Amino acid sequence: MLPLSEGSHGSAVTDLQSRLNAIGSVVLADPDGVFGPSTKAAVEIFQRQRGLRIDGVVGDDTWATLVEAGLRLGDRLLYRSQPMLRGDDVAELQYRLCSLGFDTGRVDGIFGDSTANALAEFQRNVDLPTDQIAGPDTLDELRRVSSRHQTLELVTMVRERESRRQESPTLRGRHIGVAETGGLGTIASSLNRRLASSGARVTIVHSTEESDQAKEANHAGVDILIAVNVLPTLHGSTTAYYSGYAYESTVGRHLAEKLSELLSLVMEGPGAVGPMTVPLLRETQMPTVIVELGPIDEVVEKTALLADKIATAATTWAEERSGEQS
Repeated sequence: MLPLSEGSHGSAVTDLQSRLNAIGSVVLADPDGVFGPSTKAAVEIFQRQRGLRIDGVVGDDTWATLVEAGLRLGDRLLYRSQPMLRGDDVAELQYRLCSLGFDTGRVDGIFGDSTANALAEFQRNVDLPTDQIAGPDTLDELRRVSSRHQTLELVTMVRERESRRQESPTLRGRHIGVAETGGLGTIASSLNRRLASSGARVTIVHSTEESDQAKEANHAGVDILIAVNVLPTLHGSTTAYYSGYAYESTVGRHLAEKLSELLSLVMEGPGAVGPMTVPLLRETQMPTVIVELGPIDEVVEKTALLADKIATAATTWAEERSGEQS
């Protein structure tokens, strides 16, 4: 069925259009089952709103996110399963728990162990069976308590900020992951040497798919992850950090801003920084930043300089942000 793009037609496109209409993305002018300009524009709007790569094409990531967007809290039982449940309903559950002081980890719409533990703690506090299942009774109690006692800041963001304050103002002793999907092994090796000289322990992540990269980085237990990709059509650099639903990784944003600042001094084209929810950013358990560079010839020519700027950005970020009070 996938990918779907302008010119596609059939029942799969009808399903796509129905889902776009259901979430109010845009009023579609294309006939049912015809992927025309109006459907493409609606897909691009949805991708922009959800922090996905904007290309107007419905691939696996866009389709999965579209399905998740149609789920509302209470539509189904939520519990820890394998594979883990995902959706807007999970994100709302996480948001409500975090706003009450029960730490689910980042609000990412993925029902993992942290969400299950936070749910059990909530159930324990309101004298419900601690089965870690968000069923009707638990959701009724959650809505009742939320309407009275929500805080202004999510506990997850408070915890991340407090953890950041206690970190060393250098890279010494930190475990840094460097990911590349292929073709940038020279930059990764140079970056490895540069970071190691600053006292950091470096793990190179070689998986080609974003979800696999996230699994590898999570398993390695790195403190931060910097992913570097090359885009042939790009002229300049972009950096992205995780921001989705009601949660933003402030640590990731600060690192992305520093990377963008220094890389823009090297690449001839413009630099840009912004939030995204692509799988690598969403599924990693540590602050993660994606750096994309192009064109290829310029990246190859400036390999050593780019590696130096990325390492300098990480070092400066550690020095500037550690111990801050806001």
